[in-house]
Amino acid sequence: MKNKHHTILKVMSTRLGFILTLLFFYWLKNLWAYNIDFVLNTENLYQIFLTIINPIPVGLLLIGLALYLKNTKVFYTISWIIYSLLTLLIIANAFYFREFSDFITVSTMLGSSKAAAGLGDSALNLIRPTDLFYVLDFFLLGYLFFKKKITTDNRPFNKRASFAVTALSGLLFSANLFLAEIDRPELLTRGFSNFYLVRALGLPSFSVYSGNQAYQAEKERSGATAEELTEVKDYVKEHRAAPNPEYYGIAKGRNVIMIHLESFQQFLIDYKLNVDDKDYEVTPFINSLYHSKETFAFSNFFHQVKAGKTSDAETLMENSLFGLNSGSFMVNYGGDNTQFAAPNILKQNGDYTSAVFHGNVGTFWNRNNAYKQWGYDYFFDESYFQELNKSNSFQYGLNDKHMLADSIKYLEHMQQPFYTKFLTVSHHYPYTSLAGEDDEQGFPLAQTDDETINGYFATANYLDTSLKALFDYLKASGVYDNSIIVLYGDHYGISNSRNTSLAPLLGKNPEIWSEYDNAMLQRVPYMIHIPGMDKGFISNTFGGQVDHLPTLLSLLGIDNSQYVELGQDLLSPDNRQIVAFRSSGTYVTPKYTNYDGKLYNTTTGELITNPDEATQEENKAIREAVSQQLKMSDAVQTGDLLRFDTDNGLKPVDSSKISYIDSLKVLKAIENKKGDASTSIYSKHGKQSTQKLFNAPSYMQLNPEEETSTDTSSSSSNSSSEETKD
Repeated sequence: MKNKHHTILKVMSTRLGFILTLLFFYWLKNLWAYNIDFVLNTENLYQIFLTIINPIPVGLLLIGLALYLKNTKVFYTISWIIYSLLTLLIIANAFYFREFSDFITVSTMLGSSKAAAGLGDSALNLIRPTDLFYVLDFFLLGYLFFKKKITTDNRPFNKRASFAVTALSGLLFSANLFLAEIDRPELLTRGFSNFYLVRALGLPSFSVYSGNQAYQAEKERSGATAEELTEVKDYVKEHRAAPNPEYYGIAKGRNVIMIHLESFQQFLIDYKLNVDDKDYEVTPFINSLYHSKETFAFSNFFHQVKAGKTSDAETLMENSLFGLNSGSFMVNYGGDNTQFAAPNILKQNGDYTSAVFHGNVGTFWNRNNAYKQWGYDYFFDESYFQELNKSNSFQYGLNDKHMLADSIKYLEHMQQPFYTKFLTVSHHYPYTSLAGEDDEQGFPLAQTDDETINGYFATANYLDTSLKALFDYLKASGVYDNSIIVLYGDHYGISNSRNTSLAPLLGKNPEIWSEYDNAMLQRVPYMIHIPGMDKGFISNTFGGQVDHLPTLLSLLGIDNSQYVELGQDLLSPDNRQIVAFRSSGTYVTPKYTNYDGKLYNTTTGELITNPDEATQEENKAIREAVSQQLKMSDAVQTGDLLRFDTDNGLKPVDSSKISYIDSLKVLKAIENKKGDASTSIYSKHGKQSTQKLFNAPSYMQLNPEEETSTDTSSSSSNSSSEETKD
């Protein structure tokens, strides 16, 4: 044993041995942080494996740089400095995570005053006894050097060997990145979540990534001028559609409830799935809303997202501005840009309280930072809900019925009027979210050659019953009659590559499926439900997500003429009905559809192969209009032009004053302070909770007669789920 110890100490006394010793301790500290201080939400052994290996490549690269130094004193000094900085990065993120449940970005470092304001007097309270682990090795190594158990190595390390160490670290990082991309494709191009990046590549790689994001954003931002905003405002003024006086202000002062229908496409409305010669209505409750006289429903409403997917949809709906052509606006710019989004507008035009309810991690799509810039007072993410397990959740968060049920205890304490958004997730690819809930299985699976399509209708039905439960609660709690409820689809659920398998279910021939058919499947639901109103109808007006905010503000009686909003009120007779897709030159109008480079007659679906001169001129004008709208949006978003907007009557959000920690405690404190003047649901019910008013029966409870007949379907669903996961 003594010989073994002697051998180890002898190796540690060499330059390479010392570097490997530091790397070993650095690796241990990362694993400690991953498991003790961070919540990385690892879901399988593969992701756990990534967390085990990811500290090694970059750690070896950075600490190993000292091997190039010949001078003994310089070698050991630089080694210690690099190692200390890496340790400091871990400790700083551990402290920051305890307060903000996120990792430190370069933007945060550059704006450290914001982080300091957020920490305040609680900084010292963040220190834990276990933090001693992060510095124990310094004392240990110092002791070994002091006792000369480890000695310095005066021999310079071979340059070729130094290069070999660097090359090895590069090779290991490439392998790490390759494995990470298998787990999460487009990890670096789409961003997704800080959690994903740290979990897959480690803290230093995340810091480099966030540094590049900050650099690119600042480069665009620093070159922008107030004159560019003037050009944008001139464009907005010229293209604004005046509100329809018949509908302007009919929902003034009401609560606004936004319901985000994940991956929900328009074709599901009124759709009946035929299985074994029996028709099953997929979304009966949503269908009833669609046809209600209390609803403005739009049959030609298109999503306008690109790589940012759901985050793009939120950006469009909340800001009337597009996402980016590449990547996600919320990830790349959302935490820093000045935005005059819906929560901020309603706060200053009606004193609305705002909140988002979402059963996934708050950092996904950088929501925890972007929402602050948008003015959301509260964000109830996964950390506020019941613990996730295999029976109540899947990879994208808590299933909808559980999320909605858990939301009530927060919603009921919010002051009215409120602006809230419920982000549903269960109807998300690969549509196997119900695999762990036996009592929610039973709605028949479609019978195609594509398992993704087969499960699509069952999860849509689950979403439908979830929403009915929410509406029943709103009615029982007395909130319904004084609310306006908006339902919208965020993006397609079935990708274009699968549409030929979907075609027979839609009564289409897959052999003659066209790009026109793909374009029409980009339609998503958009409904504005106003209880007590009898002017509702189904509109054939063509529009997109960018048009939502002007439409909503018009119904609330809020003048948006001074705001930078690129959409148009869909209820206005002046709406031009040009729907721009994010891909260059792609659009839909009532007359023409240009999709994937092909031009179609929108009414007939016929391909226009030889357009006459008049048709060419019309489409040239449309292309220019689409290009100009996207150009204006990009100028605003990448240049952060709204920081120059000082004459719109709105105050910018001070995000440093917004915290998403202990939100229920904050809400209750406001209630107590207001006393009898409190307008919360809880206060209106005599300070009695309304949680018991929410009731979401399972599929089997709603369809007891099918319990026996669905055993086969349940086992089929479970097996298809396992196939997908594999």
